[in-house]
Amino acid sequence: MDLNLFTRRSEHEWEIPQHEDMRVPAVIFASEALIHDMDQKVYEQAVNVAKLPGIVKASYAMPDAHWGYGFPIGGVAAFDPDQGGVISAGGVGFDISCGVRCLHTGLTRADITPLQKDLADALYYRIPAGVGSTGAIRLGAAEMDAMLVGGARWAVENGWGLAADLERIEESGQMLHAKPDEVSQHAKQRQRDEMGTLGSGNHYLEVQEVTAVFEPSIAQVFGLKIGDIVVMIHCGSRGLGHQIGTEFLKRMAMSAQQHGIRLPDRELACAPINSDLGRSYLGAMRAGINCALANRQILTHLVRQVFADLLPQAVLPVLYDVSHNTCKVEEHRTNGEPCKLYVHRKGATRAFGPGHPDLPEPLRAAGQPVLIGGSMGTGSYVLAGTMDSESRAFSSACHGAGRAMSRHQASRTWRGRQVIDELAARGIIIRSPSMRGVAEEAPDAYKDVSAVVDAADAAGLAHKVARLEPLVCVKG
Repeated sequence: MDLNLFTRRSEHEWEIPQHEDMRVPAVIFASEALIHDMDQKVYEQAVNVAKLPGIVKASYAMPDAHWGYGFPIGGVAAFDPDQGGVISAGGVGFDISCGVRCLHTGLTRADITPLQKDLADALYYRIPAGVGSTGAIRLGAAEMDAMLVGGARWAVENGWGLAADLERIEESGQMLHAKPDEVSQHAKQRQRDEMGTLGSGNHYLEVQEVTAVFEPSIAQVFGLKIGDIVVMIHCGSRGLGHQIGTEFLKRMAMSAQQHGIRLPDRELACAPINSDLGRSYLGAMRAGINCALANRQILTHLVRQVFADLLPQAVLPVLYDVSHNTCKVEEHRTNGEPCKLYVHRKGATRAFGPGHPDLPEPLRAAGQPVLIGGSMGTGSYVLAGTMDSESRAFSSACHGAGRAMSRHQASRTWRGRQVIDELAARGIIIRSPSMRGVAEEAPDAYKDVSAVVDAADAAGLAHKVARLEPLVCVKG
């Protein structure tokens, strides 16, 4: 990307000044190396988001930003409904509430190593993964609606997990004001057999070892120390979320003109928050969030069953569960005054700082855990929200490494068996139903997650707390 297009605010903050019909500036948080390597499309999409009605302060992009549908992946934008603010299905994404959950185990590498292959096989057998994967759960119409309203709370009430889990999930495991009636029958049908499944793409389940701690005091609050074994689950709302996004994008594009909205890009289809269509999408999207929360909760239960069979001494409480691909109503300060805003985070993670009332009391003093998944076979990170994150980008941080090349290009560059063998030589066992899927997610198809995390830390978006290295990965 041409650095001459930016005004450099600081070492890791780059501003695109308002021009043409931008309503606010656009800001990208990145090191010089990261922003230099970003696709020009990130610049164009960040600028286009800044043209949407009712946007507040700036259009933001995180250090892992890359080209997406409408919004850049890694994009953050907040809208004021009282100023004609909009809700954009493209600003949430197709995989609504795709997110990451991290579980403690109480184990060390010495416990895992003798059973590493058995554990990989058992997780692969018990956790359905891959395109079109289905599980053992079948939801009827009434159960589907109850799940879309109840989220992880519904899952716990139906025997998939513990009440204590809910305390460590955003929104306590249930997104309020979900409206199952706004979700089409086709979307519900797609999800009928997909609860408790990983899906495909970059979704995975990993057994990881804590190999480095950078903020010991915060790590202690999070219950992390070097040598600990954790489990990280990355998945979302499966077919239901994708169908919601597909249907509402079409409806928003068709209705933009009647709402007086001139779209800088058709992929930025949106509707006024205070419109019937806007309210319909919000109700459906919140149902999609609950679907993802319920899905990760069921997967947590399945993981616990596997560990109970192979490593019965393990205890698997939830460290935290965070979503990306959401729009949430949050209070933020604008012009020195508190204001309720609709914050879109697409491929970006909420990162509330220490003391925020929405955080669980045991974690509140340290700030919100921010779970950063690496690419397959590379490290992941645990970060923590900072006091400055509110003023930086509405308490937001990155969500992962970010792709460096397309899936098509990756599949032409590597072969799945090659990737699996190379990772096995490093002590990382991969299980996947798709060799093509493995090739598409090859480690070098992504940016260096360490560079992304370092940029987020340096920019004040979140503190770098701990690094996690994979031992076992079940890949969709």
